[in-house]
Amino acid sequence: MKNIAIILFFTFHLASGQDLQSYISEALENNPTIQKFELKHELMQEKTNEVNSIPNTEFGLGYFVSKPETRVGEQDFKLSAKQMFPWFGTITSREHYANALAAVSYEDIAIAKRKLASEIHQSYYNLYTLKEKNSIVDENLELLKVYETMALASVESGKATMVQVLRIQMRENELLALKQDLLETFASEKTVFSKLLNRNHPDGISVVDTLFIPKEEMDVLDSLSIHPELIKFDKMYASVEKSELLNQKDKAPMIGVGLDYISVTERPNMTLADNGKDILMPMLTVSIPIFNKKYNSKTKQNELAQQEIISQKKERQNELETLLSKAVHEKASARINYKMQVENIIKTKNAEEILIKKYETENIDFYEVLDLQELQLKFQMNQIEALRKYFMAQTTIDYLSVKK
Repeated sequence: MKNIAIILFFTFHLASGQDLQSYISEALENNPTIQKFELKHELMQEKTNEVNSIPNTEFGLGYFVSKPETRVGEQDFKLSAKQMFPWFGTITSREHYANALAAVSYEDIAIAKRKLASEIHQSYYNLYTLKEKNSIVDENLELLKVYETMALASVESGKATMVQVLRIQMRENELLALKQDLLETFASEKTVFSKLLNRNHPDGISVVDTLFIPKEEMDVLDSLSIHPELIKFDKMYASVEKSELLNQKDKAPMIGVGLDYISVTERPNMTLADNGKDILMPMLTVSIPIFNKKYNSKTKQNELAQQEIISQKKERQNELETLLSKAVHEKASARINYKMQVENIIKTKNAEEILIKKYETENIDFYEVLDLQELQLKFQMNQIEALRKYFMAQTTIDYLSVKK
């Protein structure tokens, strides 16, 4: 259920998000970073069993080399057993402290899963952007081929020069080089994406055909107070409180019970009451920490640790609030930029149609054609980049907040 919530948290804006959802599920199951934090949490939980114990029972055996003589006989050897018990509630305090530490490690899992989902989205959007840019380059290469055919025909009719044809061909070479760079970057990003899924190879990775910017924005609630990164600080603070309660219990005395057994040999040729009777001596001991300087120091350390946690939480909260504000601004800016690029592309398409019609009736300046093609490529690249920035900003918002 926790994994499903993370998946749904991030996937509302995909035109076809099923593939991405399955990728996130796969990553949450297989990513070694998540497994590391889950194992750490299990380890911290297991520590509660470790602290739920009392000190070792002490056994002793002593043999009298020089046997002391008593009225009822010589003492041969001595057996002893002793068990110390912590003060009432100490073991419970240890369990509470261990559980508090386990609760902190649990938040590490939640944070790691959020970050992993965010990284998968970012890599996914990079893949989509590279794929679309490659398609844009292909579209412009086809356009240049048309221009090249037109230019060659114009050369034959004396309306253009071969220099203009060569300029078009050089432009084609530039786009072919750009296409090769995009393909290599795409292959590299697929490797990054596959490693997030903990796959050994990037085969079988695909992205959706279309991403779109929603017509209406969803409101963002100020939910940073319940963000796992900040909740973790609250649980760290609580763990220090449990540590201090345990420290106060450790200052209390320890009570011990024991039993000594001494073997006694009968005195020969004597008739005595209790002759050779062994000695059995129950004992009660108390361990009192008279010199408790270390406990006072521990109290001071806990107070300082709590102050540090408060400062760390405030620092991180300020950072998250800044990230959220910046992401909201970048998202709005990307939407505006995207809309502007769409309008510019429409205008370049209209200009292209005008040039084609002009070619049918009179001479055409192919330098102007190349300038127009370069502008069109620029606007198309800016459009897909604006789309990428929009979704990158949305990913940051998704990581930091919830939507209504």
